[in-house]
Amino acid sequence: MSQLSSTSAGQGQQEQEMRTRSTVKCVAGYAIAAIAIASFAVLCAAVLHAQGQNNDKYSLKSPGGIAFSDFRGYEDWSDVSSARTDEVLKVIVANPEMINAYKAGVPGNGQPFPEGSMIVKLQWKPKKSTEAQFAVDVPDVFKQAFVMEKDSKRFPKSGGWGYAVFNYDAATDKFTADPTSLADCGNTCHTAVKTKDYIFHPYQKR
Repeated sequence: MSQLSSTSAGQGQQEQEMRTRSTVKCVAGYAIAAIAIASFAVLCAAVLHAQGQNNDKYSLKSPGGIAFSDFRGYEDWSDVSSARTDEVLKVIVANPEMINAYKAGVPGNGQPFPEGSMIVKLQWKPKKSTEAQFAVDVPDVFKQAFVMEKDSKRFPKSGGWGYAVFNYDAATDKFTADPTSLADCGNTCHTAVKTKDYIFHPYQKR
């Protein structure tokens, strides 16, 4: 009888130990899952915060109502040409619609650029390179993005093109809409190339 009681007690102890181990495993599993979820949440928050910072400029609108977000992705658009003045180095880029039109012969073929065409003139203050073994100017501080978009319904008085300027301040790493930039701000100068659909820069051979 004592042997049976001892056996039952032993079995009960083993079952208790198994239940305890099972409980510990479950708790550990929940803890790991909770840590993983928390880590993922922190990562997502960091990504969203970074995206929010990068997208601050895309919340801007010019006084003429041109949204910087219309030009989203311009950082990766193809080059059209480049230029420089005594004060500024310029790189001109355009969206795919406008690049395709250039390649089709616009405006040299007498055709206008299609609706939705967009072009951006990126402007830097220049500096002398301290690394090149010859005299050469290179971009220094980014200054502004001068933008144009083709929308004949919105901009009928300026040849179908809307103009705006978004200034950049390196000290704060922020863009602002130029307060003097109206929708037709660039039209006065660009009428000189009206026969080229108001676009100065041709698509350069490469």
